[in-house]
Amino acid sequence: MKAAVLTGTHQLEVVRDWPEPAAGPKDVVVALEGLGVCGSDLSLYDGHRELPSTPWVVGHEAFGRIVTVGAEVTNREAGQRVVIEPNYSCLECANCKRGLTSACTDRAIVGMNTPGILAERFAAPAEYTHVVPEELAVEDLACFEPFTVARTAVKRSAITKGERALVLGGGAQGLLVSQSLLALGVEPVVIEPHPGRLRRIVELGAATTDDDKDFLWLFETTGVAPALAAGLGRLAAGATITMVGLTPAPLPITMEQVVRGQYTVRGSLIYDHPADFQAALGDVVADRVRPSVAITDTFAFDDAADAFAGARERAGKTWIAG
Repeated sequence: MKAAVLTGTHQLEVVRDWPEPAAGPKDVVVALEGLGVCGSDLSLYDGHRELPSTPWVVGHEAFGRIVTVGAEVTNREAGQRVVIEPNYSCLECANCKRGLTSACTDRAIVGMNTPGILAERFAAPAEYTHVVPEELAVEDLACFEPFTVARTAVKRSAITKGERALVLGGGAQGLLVSQSLLALGVEPVVIEPHPGRLRRIVELGAATTDDDKDFLWLFETTGVAPALAAGLGRLAAGATITMVGLTPAPLPITMEQVVRGQYTVRGSLIYDHPADFQAALGDVVADRVRPSVAITDTFAFDDAADAFAGARERAGKTWIAG
């Protein structure tokens, strides 16, 4: 079967002799229908993360249709369309047992420490597949996983209807955080230097300003330390800072700033199984949020190399049709 594999930095190719997936008794085999390209995928592509092995199948933001179910699977059946929750927690460690599966100490991260799923067919634990209605647009499914990340960050912040929030970054994650805020009745105000991204996010309902201050809520989505530094000067005392973007760089904030500003600083890593995926699905089914608004570019499977090559420069999100 076909699969998209990395063999080195910026070396992505579609092979046609990849082995068929082997499904265990608790797994399902899914025929890929689409997959979104994520920043973490690009970190592998750009060589910022070491490949666990080569060739390495990439990708994790996938959806498709079940073709086979394992012998012990009773709640999934062939023909169902599913989205994949691509972080398989152990459900046994202390963090999992207290409901924080996002901090699982033995988490299998699809495409990162376990092979990705940009292939014609792939196996996944049945428990980490979520059945979706047939009427949902495939573009919404291609953005479903990053929308769940964004929605979970907004939930964890504890922001409520009627507030205003400063959102740092207008890329896919910033846009989806903004859409989640709008669905909650919160006005997002966005800082984004890329003109195309800023124009798009404003067209979709966010505000922008050069001089507004005294925000009580800030969402950092870029993973770029200087972006946070720029946002800190716009906060009111007692503000809550929710951080979604990832960077190994030191934070541009001191203990004194946190104490004197009386800030609450909250990191938000992915989502918790299974409630956050199910809640996100409820929002999409009810048409409160359309994750597909983040998409600007669509590629065929055979053009996966082109999809990856220009993904960082595009105004919106890239997805690959299976």
